[in-house]
Amino acid sequence: MLEKSQNALADDLLIERIRQGDSAAYDTMVLQHWDRIYARVHHLLKNKQDAEEVTQDAFIRAHRGLDNFRGDAAFSTWLYQIATNLAHNRYWYWFRRKRDQSISFDQPIGEDGNLTLESVIPSRSETPAEASMTQEFVDRVSDCMSGLNEKHREVLIMRNVRNLSYDAIAEELGINVGTVKSRIARARETLRALMGVDFS
Repeated sequence: MLEKSQNALADDLLIERIRQGDSAAYDTMVLQHWDRIYARVHHLLKNKQDAEEVTQDAFIRAHRGLDNFRGDAAFSTWLYQIATNLAHNRYWYWFRRKRDQSISFDQPIGEDGNLTLESVIPSRSETPAEASMTQEFVDRVSDCMSGLNEKHREVLIMRNVRNLSYDAIAEELGINVGTVKSRIARARETLRALMGVDFS
């Protein structure tokens, strides 16, 4: 049997620390593997926002499933496969809704680029049922956000409400980007648990 690589041995140590509740080890894991996982997912989805969400989901799934990780393959390979599966699921979810046929309303039309589709095509209004469902979701998110600890609530607001980049959040909070990413991943995991299966 071939000896494990240095990276695999380092991952084993991180996994053991994470299993023992070491949050700093989780931050390190996210920092070490984020770029490769994000690159893979972005290559599959061709969409920055979807790629970010799926990458975060991959770390959440890996964290939740760590007790089931037996080390038959390298941790990085296992994480890569989780991310790939989630990306495929996301792609087919949107494909079934014909997202691949949609185009941006911000896309310029004409040679001068000053006119966009949004300015010439009226937007479709929500039906009363859709509006009700949307409001129910917003209300539930708002209620559950109050159940997050201050750090998690703060970082989600900065990312999802203020639309700040990871770098901007890191700078504003005085922490590194890896900590920002892992904190967002943990915050979203907690929020989903609070919201329950009906809203997952």
